[in-house]
Amino acid sequence: MSGILLAARNLSVRFGGVLAVNNVSFDVRRGEVFTLIGPNGAGKTTVFNLISRIYDPTSGTLEFNGRALGDVPPHQIAPLGIARTFQNIELFEHATVLQNLLIGRHIRRRTGVWKELVFTRGVREAERDTRRKVEEVIDLLELQHHRDALVAGLPYGVRKVVELARALCTEPKLLLLDEPSSGLNVEETEDMAFWIQDIQRDLGVTILMVEHDMGLVSKVSDRVLAMNQGEVLALGSPAEVQSHPGVIEAYLGSVDDVSSLRRENHKEAA
Repeated sequence: MSGILLAARNLSVRFGGVLAVNNVSFDVRRGEVFTLIGPNGAGKTTVFNLISRIYDPTSGTLEFNGRALGDVPPHQIAPLGIARTFQNIELFEHATVLQNLLIGRHIRRRTGVWKELVFTRGVREAERDTRRKVEEVIDLLELQHHRDALVAGLPYGVRKVVELARALCTEPKLLLLDEPSSGLNVEETEDMAFWIQDIQRDLGVTILMVEHDMGLVSKVSDRVLAMNQGEVLALGSPAEVQSHPGVIEAYLGSVDDVSSLRRENHKEAA
């Protein structure tokens, strides 16, 4: 890993009288898995929405790959190299898995309307390239069996993988994963961890993740940023952040409360 891919400086966003994000700064290095954690309402998804240009910051700046994001319209974020999945799956349910992935690949097409209409040699070559890239993603995430299935008929866990696959078809430099293990069982979560590691290692994609499953966070993250009530609590390795007193208090109550709970549990076990 070398260099900074995404830089957030003094980000704040206010919705009426609510300060959802307050003076948050962090860097995401190229090639790492960087995870945002925190209780519900901590501001994690708001940070994602700032990066995706769904929201404008009240103050502060974002820079991606050396370019300021403040003047980038939302529809140019994906072509710029930032892809995203959502906590609530956003797919075309009455299209097949293959069709959903081809839609994701559409932003990389460079052929014009008239060339598409007459299906020139360049268009045919672009179509072959598109199909090849999509099939590589299908193989990577083991979706061969579901290629021609309608999304509406797939189990929830498979749909989560399809959404991840569609994001990868855009060839992102930065992949935003919003709670990738949400709704998954233990086995599916283990598979998700495996795929995240493959995406980082084999594809060289930098990953910024929001996640509540601390087992997954510990397994795949290089660094973790803990937030609470819109502010930064701690930044460091997964072990460092999980043992930070402020993080423990945000999740479980005061450090004294946690110590008392541990003593009570110890007495009951004895």
